[in-house]
Amino acid sequence: MKKLLLALFILVSSLYGLTLEEAISKALDKKPFILASSLYGMTLDEAISKALDKNPSLESIANRIAVNNSSIDISDQLPNPSLSFSQNTLDESQAMSQKILTLQQKLPYYGKRDKLKNISLAEKEVLSTNLTQAKVTLVNEIKNQAYTIWELESLYKTIVSYEELTKQNIELFQSYTATSGNQHIGIMSAELTLSDLRIQKSTLNAKIYSSYAKLSYLASFEIKKLNLSLSIKKMPDMESLHVGLTNNTALSLSDKQIQKSNAIVESAKAENYPDVNVLAAYSFRNNFDDFMTFGIGINLPIYSTEDYKEEQARKSALVAHSLKEDTKISVEADFKTAYLQMKSAYEIYHIIQNEALPQIEHMFELTSSSIATGGDLFKYIDILIKKLKLEQTSIAAVASYNRNIAKISALSGELK
Repeated sequence: MKKLLLALFILVSSLYGLTLEEAISKALDKKPFILASSLYGMTLDEAISKALDKNPSLESIANRIAVNNSSIDISDQLPNPSLSFSQNTLDESQAMSQKILTLQQKLPYYGKRDKLKNISLAEKEVLSTNLTQAKVTLVNEIKNQAYTIWELESLYKTIVSYEELTKQNIELFQSYTATSGNQHIGIMSAELTLSDLRIQKSTLNAKIYSSYAKLSYLASFEIKKLNLSLSIKKMPDMESLHVGLTNNTALSLSDKQIQKSNAIVESAKAENYPDVNVLAAYSFRNNFDDFMTFGIGINLPIYSTEDYKEEQARKSALVAHSLKEDTKISVEADFKTAYLQMKSAYEIYHIIQNEALPQIEHMFELTSSSIATGGDLFKYIDILIKKLKLEQTSIAAVASYNRNIAKISALSGELK
């Protein structure tokens, strides 16, 4: 079986320009993924899935959650006891001469440890929601970059086809017509258009490479080829999309921040109640009986420090509530903007496809057929450019439609 796979690998590699030695070397390296990725590229879903597994920013948040889990365990523990030893300088013949070993333990007021633990638990929820929000943001950024790549590559292919078409018609025009002054101007205009198409192609090529570099950065691994097909589907109604905003991660994060603020307020309130300190001491005396001493004490919150801290915590909670209201307004505005831009792209696309392109296609056919008989090349080029701009606008509309769909999906907390 291994020999068969090796032979198949060598055969396929030879078809793709590898020498026999290179094919054998790659086969013995046992890296089938290299073959698969180079031949087939990568889908958007695959890129998103791998990015969610490998992104360093997501890993850092996950590590912060792990750190906070330790804080939860710590918050439930008692403070460490203190052990002290003391000795006075009196003569051992005196009853007050002694060596004292003292053990002291602080016992927080009832419920204080639970309230501290609640803060750590609330912080865990904040971090978990932060992680989800970061994932949603990452997915949206990857989608946007992928759609940009699709747009640029589609524009590039369109430019290439128009470049070839322009070349063919210049050659056809030159072969069937004599060159007069007006016709020479037409040829020069066509060649100028051809140069402009080449400039556009070069610019797009650079943008495509740059976009792949950015996509690779977002995905945290190199992506050289992306397999993606975009289209405009039926326009969804606003109400059905608006329902998804209940899962918005920014709103969820605001709720978690409020819960954390409330937990801090409750902990600050509990600090107004004194903690208890208990102690036990054992006194050693050489010429007299040893004895035990027991004691209890409390801290006295008489300087209003705890009151100020509680007030500070309450004000912070009010800030969290205000931020939630601001987030609601922002999410609604982002949703409406995305929907209106999506609707605009939808309308532009259908106007071009159903009205403008059929009309200019007919004009284009008429001028194309007249080229061989000495028709106006200048008019042909003018219609060609208009048709190209319509197709470019149509491609941009498809990309914009899908970008705004992705934006609304992100606002709905989707990770697909």
